Amino acid sequence: MTDAQETAPAAATQPRTEDPDSTAPIPLLEPREGVPPVITTAEELARVTAEFAAGSGPVAVDAERASGYRYGQQAYLIQLRRAGAGSALIDPVSCPDLTSLGVALESTEWVLHAASQDLPCLREIGMAPRVVFDTELAGRLAGFARVGLGAIVENVLGYALEKGHSAVDWSTRPLPEPWLRYAALDVELLVDLRDALAEELRRQGKLDWALQEFAAIVAAPPPAPRKDPWRRTSGMHKVRRRRQLAIVRELWTARDELARRRDASPGRVLGDAAIIAAALNQPSDVQGLAALSGFGHRMSRRQREQWQAAIDRARALPEEELPQLGQPPGGPPPPRSWADKEPAAAARLSAARAAVTARAGELNLPQENLLTPDTVRRLCWEPPTEISRETVTSALRGYGAREWQLEQTVDLLVTALAATAPAD
Repeated sequence: MTDAQETAPAAATQPRTEDPDSTAPIPLLEPREGVPPVITTAEELARVTAEFAAGSGPVAVDAERASGYRYGQQAYLIQLRRAGAGSALIDPVSCPDLTSLGVALESTEWVLHAASQDLPCLREIGMAPRVVFDTELAGRLAGFARVGLGAIVENVLGYALEKGHSAVDWSTRPLPEPWLRYAALDVELLVDLRDALAEELRRQGKLDWALQEFAAIVAAPPPAPRKDPWRRTSGMHKVRRRRQLAIVRELWTARDELARRRDASPGRVLGDAAIIAAALNQPSDVQGLAALSGFGHRMSRRQREQWQAAIDRARALPEEELPQLGQPPGGPPPPRSWADKEPAAAARLSAARAAVTARAGELNLPQENLLTPDTVRRLCWEPPTEISRETVTSALRGYGAREWQLEQTVDLLVTALAATAPAD
């Protein structure tokens, strides 16, 4: 038993039911050793690094960002907890290089909740784990319907975490004490949760599946820059003309540049709804722009002139420079069009989806965790010339499927593809 387990509040070792009439959760209001002071100096960081290097067992790690307030996704607070070291809160604004801490913990298993969300900002400051345990993904594989940190801590361990500060501006300085308490509590029971979920996965025969998934998270390359990111503006389905698309593109680009300079969330600079309204109405002057939602009395005339200039640039573009309707596909077209364009592919997809969905139900896990919908679509759109276990396995591996996923789905997909193959 680790030191952390010895001092932890008594917690259930088996997952509780999700019955609302079950025993009420126990509120977890304070960290065991109190709220630790925020580390802001090189000397304090060196001390914490030594303490955590000397600790034992896995290390719980969390990061707080300022999503919705700042332009990027950098970390504004790092929380850690390890047996023998207790908890630590580190200010990565004052201590922007945590490479020494990352190196000290590189041979340790890191326990994170929704690891893929935090790993990019952790790597930016020098913290790159070799081994992780993702409690959110573990909960999905174990079949829990609710896998948010608060919900799964309550369901598995019987404690209620206070989640009232999850969406605050973590770039605020100094950070209020209630926020720091909330942050410390986020790692308070993370290792305990890891132990309980690992035991549940082992009981279900899924622990090796989880370990394969965790290894894939660590090995995943950084995502490639998105092509035409402006096309993801909320409400784009209303935009059906190329000139309107050009206005969206110009406004999105102008907003992005301004948000970057201000270090502000783009949505706080100009909302997506305002961009779409301008594209649909195509105002010819600042007065017309001011009449649209999102460009009203709270916006200065100078700001309106900036946005109108972007609109005017789009209005002046020659026809051949206007963006095309529809984004160039990076894979198969939307499945809704298959029945008309490629009925054979539509039949394959229907059979394959049904097979994967049924198997996921038998295994009590989400379909997308058994095999991603994109993988199924790609396989059905361009199946191997010869359908066999070997060719389907090779195709799925090429799309990034893990070995446990192959074991569970290859035979089902071979059957589905073969059953829908055209007769000779």
